[in-house]
Amino acid sequence: MAKELKDLTKRSEDYSQWYNELVVKAGLAEQSAVRGCMVIKPYGYAIWEKMQQQLDKMFKETGHQNAYFPLLIPKSFLCREAEHVEGFAKECAVVTHYRLKNDPDGNGVVVDPDAKLEEELIIRPTSETIIWNTYKNWIQSYRDLPILCNQWANVLRWEMRTRMFLRTAEFLWQEGHTAHATREEAEEEAQKMLNVYADFAENFMAVPVVKGVKSANERFAGAIDTYTIEAMMQDGKALQSGTSHFLGQNFAKAFDVTFVNKDNKPEYVWASSWGVSTRLMGALIMTHSDDNGLVLPPKLAPIQVVIVPIYKNNEQLAEISTHVEPIVNQLRAMGISVKYDNADNRRPGFKFADYELKGVPVRLAIGARDIENGTVELVRRDTLEKSVEKLDGIAEHVRDLLDDIQANIFKKALDRRTQITRTVETYDEFKTEIEKGGFILAHWDGTPETEEKIKAETKATIRCIPLDGDTTPGKCMVTGKPSARRVLFARNY
Repeated sequence: MAKELKDLTKRSEDYSQWYNELVVKAGLAEQSAVRGCMVIKPYGYAIWEKMQQQLDKMFKETGHQNAYFPLLIPKSFLCREAEHVEGFAKECAVVTHYRLKNDPDGNGVVVDPDAKLEEELIIRPTSETIIWNTYKNWIQSYRDLPILCNQWANVLRWEMRTRMFLRTAEFLWQEGHTAHATREEAEEEAQKMLNVYADFAENFMAVPVVKGVKSANERFAGAIDTYTIEAMMQDGKALQSGTSHFLGQNFAKAFDVTFVNKDNKPEYVWASSWGVSTRLMGALIMTHSDDNGLVLPPKLAPIQVVIVPIYKNNEQLAEISTHVEPIVNQLRAMGISVKYDNADNRRPGFKFADYELKGVPVRLAIGARDIENGTVELVRRDTLEKSVEKLDGIAEHVRDLLDDIQANIFKKALDRRTQITRTVETYDEFKTEIEKGGFILAHWDGTPETEEKIKAETKATIRCIPLDGDTTPGKCMVTGKPSARRVLFARNY
């Protein structure tokens, strides 16, 4: 057994420590020299690339185009939308000067006081303001609409408490920003992209999610409505995994973006924005992985199949390689990513442990005796089940097995979520149940005061008002006032 696995903390002992260790030991990321920022290592970035490529494909299938907007935003732009600046003010990093110089007193390099910017610049925490200032130049008539833009970028939010992938000062994401002629189109866009996110989460990440709308306290700064997908991690905490916002005309009014409608009258443009980030990496890790390391859904695994030869000498290796080559070619022809690890720098046992740690969905081991018997040893990562399969037809078997693994890890996550989702009627019951973790469905009177009271006393928040939830009226568990429907509570990351 490799030393990495011996040293990996068990989830039951310290879930947070298990997560932090796994991110590092599986080669996903590491802390950087910059406070709160991480280095995403090649294996971690390969997973993010698979996510990015699939999402990008889905965005383009829904008519969106990629663009790129500046990293730096004039401070005056951020101040134009009152709720927006209030929501991000505490997280902004500000550029005040544009030059350094050698300190004449010999103290190294210092900021040149004569190089102060006329207007301070904000490193983007999000791009609504710079984009809507740009859209003003693009939109004159209803014929210019809709604009359906997305950008892949990095953003900076000065987080005080950070954890790799889940909450870092700098992170990677995509942000869609669309402009529409009618309210209905903009609302439809926001909900459409929520469904795209849910589709991706469930069918590619194998992560079951609850779709819903945020309460007023939890919505995006400057939005009229924020839609969300909420996932449940193995430790019973929720993770907001993607959001889509109906912005109304707020940013159009802030930046005076109008168009001449079909009646030849001026009107403010309607807007949406939506985004997911490298936080999805955290969701992927915490939903599926175990005490042995990562468990990756085959659709997002950089290496879907690894083949490890077992040999005593170069002659045996050459013989095994002759039989492995057509299997590799068949798998690749099926669109399956496969690695043949015939490097002579590690023992087979170390390789097995390493690929288990990295979450490779299927491992094949083949030795001289297997060649004689026409068999191969197969291990599936999701269950760690070992079997002996026939070499003949192994490519087709692996292809079908990858589909089975994808379905199995989704079902496992869904079953776990179902088991820790409960319904309560009273506040005392809620206080007891929230300590056990998971989702809780309860009645709420709709006021921010009650929501804040619950958060202060239990550290639980309203994750969303489910779009497909229980709409039976009742009484608020805290105040006893009328409640239109149950909402979803949880403690969260």
